[in-house]
Amino acid sequence: MRVKPTVLQDRYHNRGTAYTLAERARLGITGRLPAAVETLDAQARRAYAQLLQQPSDLHKYIYLNEVHDRNQVLYFKLLAEHLEELLPVVYDPTVGEAIEKWSVDYRDSRAVYLSIDRADDMKASFQSLGLGADDVDLIVVSDAQEILGIGDWGVNGTDISIGKLAVYTAAAGIDPSRVIAVNLDVGTDNEQLLNNPSYLGNRHARISGRRYDDFIARYLQTVSELFPNALLHFEDFGPSNARRILVENTDNYRIFNDDMQGTGAIVMASVFSALKVTGGRWPEQRLVVFGAGTAGTGMADQIHAAMLRDGATPEQAKKNIWLIDIHGLVTDDMPDLPDYQQVYARPKSEVGGWGDGEIDLLTTIRHVKPTILIGTSTAHGAFTEDVVRALAEGVERPILLPLSNPTSRIEVMPSDAVPWTDGRALMAVGIPVEPVQYKGISYEIGQANNALLYPGLGLGTIVSGASRVTDNMLLAAAEAVASQVDVSAPGASLLPPVANLRASSATVAVAVARAAAADGVATKSHDNLIQAVQDAMWDPVYDPDDLEGGP
Repeated sequence: MRVKPTVLQDRYHNRGTAYTLAERARLGITGRLPAAVETLDAQARRAYAQLLQQPSDLHKYIYLNEVHDRNQVLYFKLLAEHLEELLPVVYDPTVGEAIEKWSVDYRDSRAVYLSIDRADDMKASFQSLGLGADDVDLIVVSDAQEILGIGDWGVNGTDISIGKLAVYTAAAGIDPSRVIAVNLDVGTDNEQLLNNPSYLGNRHARISGRRYDDFIARYLQTVSELFPNALLHFEDFGPSNARRILVENTDNYRIFNDDMQGTGAIVMASVFSALKVTGGRWPEQRLVVFGAGTAGTGMADQIHAAMLRDGATPEQAKKNIWLIDIHGLVTDDMPDLPDYQQVYARPKSEVGGWGDGEIDLLTTIRHVKPTILIGTSTAHGAFTEDVVRALAEGVERPILLPLSNPTSRIEVMPSDAVPWTDGRALMAVGIPVEPVQYKGISYEIGQANNALLYPGLGLGTIVSGASRVTDNMLLAAAEAVASQVDVSAPGASLLPPVANLRASSATVAVAVARAAAADGVATKSHDNLIQAVQDAMWDPVYDPDDLEGGP
């Protein structure tokens, strides 16, 4: 016997036990549900209780995916009500473990898969969704070359795009029916995957060079043609590809790279807050970035832009930035420097007297006396006691941002850095940490979580109809995040908590939309921008007018 599909199989419209008896009759599902008629709140309480019974975060991740697969509203109701608790479950770090097991555990997917071996299928793949030109606000795409801290995971990395969209909706109310997750399958260099019979992606090495670039160009052309109003979010691309794609296309497409721009902007928010304490100006800052990959260089780019906005010339700004990578301080005599490092490479003649061979972090700090030290190296313990004490000797209130995560990769723990600097360091970190107690003061250490920024940035871009994402929009987002904390008390956090992300995202969105208008890239205007942002935020509630049938 073949059972007829019903609305209960449609995750976008299914309400489960919340359907009234009359609605069940109307939709042809009489007798397909228990007798009780529940509210969404009651459903959410049961689902949360079931969630708490799961034995691990990975099991919680799988359970939430199952909820998402059958009832989208209930899924986002759970996230919205428990966002601080569930953010590490639906995204970093749990999503990393899920990605490693994705092909083996594959059940269903909410993504579009574009294969470099079948590039001619690209347009048809999007058209299969049945969405019109005005139906899409946001597309998150990844080629999964550099997933979080775990590297190249090919098609397994699909959930990074899906997870990012979930945060956009939970944190900023981006309508989940107006978004698309995309995986660009260009192969993988992960031999573990290529030799696994369960792997679902292309079984060949990762494609690079001209063929790869042509594939990216075709993707941008296709999505901008089909969905001209969508923000094109790039996530977890390899370092050289990420920067090149962004730089070459930022003037022509509504493109945003969270690893570079979002991470850079959340660091900016930390520094904005710290400068309220120190009283310093941007052009006066001396920045050392330890770990000069895509993320670290993106942070340097954002701080460089802030220096320019505050009156520095491009040359003055560059002279205040030092990058340190695996081979030491980046200098212009190093062979095969990536293009994203070349911009900030120091003249060898300038540092020739600092020592023979590679110039290490401690030597650089002693000579530069940086006001800001950022760690994106994933080298656990790299900020040793000698390094941190040297930093504190150079300036009265050093800004110390060890941002690598998880805990096993952070450059220094605040519990060590606070006493090493006698409580003078102004800190934010990349992981959640407990307050540090030192000499009678409780030091609240903010988490530099991109979720504080990119959801609001996306919402502001959508509300303003910005034709592109400008540096001023990013800076406005950073300032809006920083505006939500009071740093006047001793030990105060530089960043707001993630507990109130929806309110925080709305504040960021308003600032971003205003910056878009000021830059002349906004295509929409509103009599009341604050209300326009509120009106644009989707809420996880059952729409009384939405009682569509099943598939």
